[in-house]
Amino acid sequence: MIRNNKSKIAMIIIILAAGFFAYTHLSANRQETTGSIELIQPVIGDVMVTIATTGVVEPQNRLEIKPSIGGRIDEVSVDEGDFVKKGQALAWMSSTERAALIDAARSQGDEVLAYWQEAYKKSPIISPIDGEIIVRSVEPGQTVTTADAILVLSNRLMINAQFDETDIGKVEDGQKALITLDAYPDVKLEGIVDHIAYESEIVSNVTIYAVDILPKEIPEILRSGMSVSVEVVEKMIKDVITISSDAVNYDKGDTFVLVQNESGKSLRRDVVVGLNNGESIEIVSGLSLDDKVIIGGDTLLPKKKNMGNNPFMPSRKKK
Repeated sequence: MIRNNKSKIAMIIIILAAGFFAYTHLSANRQETTGSIELIQPVIGDVMVTIATTGVVEPQNRLEIKPSIGGRIDEVSVDEGDFVKKGQALAWMSSTERAALIDAARSQGDEVLAYWQEAYKKSPIISPIDGEIIVRSVEPGQTVTTADAILVLSNRLMINAQFDETDIGKVEDGQKALITLDAYPDVKLEGIVDHIAYESEIVSNVTIYAVDILPKEIPEILRSGMSVSVEVVEKMIKDVITISSDAVNYDKGDTFVLVQNESGKSLRRDVVVGLNNGESIEIVSGLSLDDKVIIGGDTLLPKKKNMGNNPFMPSRKKK
């Protein structure tokens, strides 16, 4: 009976010892085995760093047309959306005196009316600039004064964007900008930074600067007052090796990625990186287009063998 118990104890010790050696051997050679991983390959692409903000579509030069005399509008020759030239007649009007005289002549017959219409000419309202009619606020027969803006002209539409003072130092005249209309999210416009305000404004206790951005093309759907999203391109590099920023690891000043070799093991590869926009990152050196880079999982590099730790022995408390 005693002999059988000793045999069982010996067998248990052998099993435990075998388990211990198997554990230490697997730990010493373990690669990434837990968590879901994704394998990607570097690609040739562009990396662009932008400064995002919001803006509003506004006329670059907004000109209100007011009559030089008070009277009655006889004819309006233009409508909203029409493009006009400098010197073009936009409307015709009668002064208060002419309007009264013509009304009196009309009651005396066509011959008298024609005489006074020829003798007392209507006054034209002339466009002072080339531009687009964006507001028409009068109709024929309406009485106006010299204080009434009967038409509004815009030489062209532009984007008035607002940048925080922490970002304005990154914005320069001539930089490329990408414009997205809130009303038409699928419409993407290219623009250029045209002017940066010299004086700041305080909006909701934040110091901001107004920046004028000129679209390269003005589509028909663009209207004054529309809200837009703007991205000014701070830096951009084209046709370089790039990977996802999530694949790059940082350790005490070193930059590295994990690559999978032909046998399926993960290996650390030091790399030199360049421009990074948070989504894509430029790889200056260290990777080729054929490398398989690991993203995700518990990225465990090969561990060194350590035979001094026995899980079956009680550990001493460290002072």
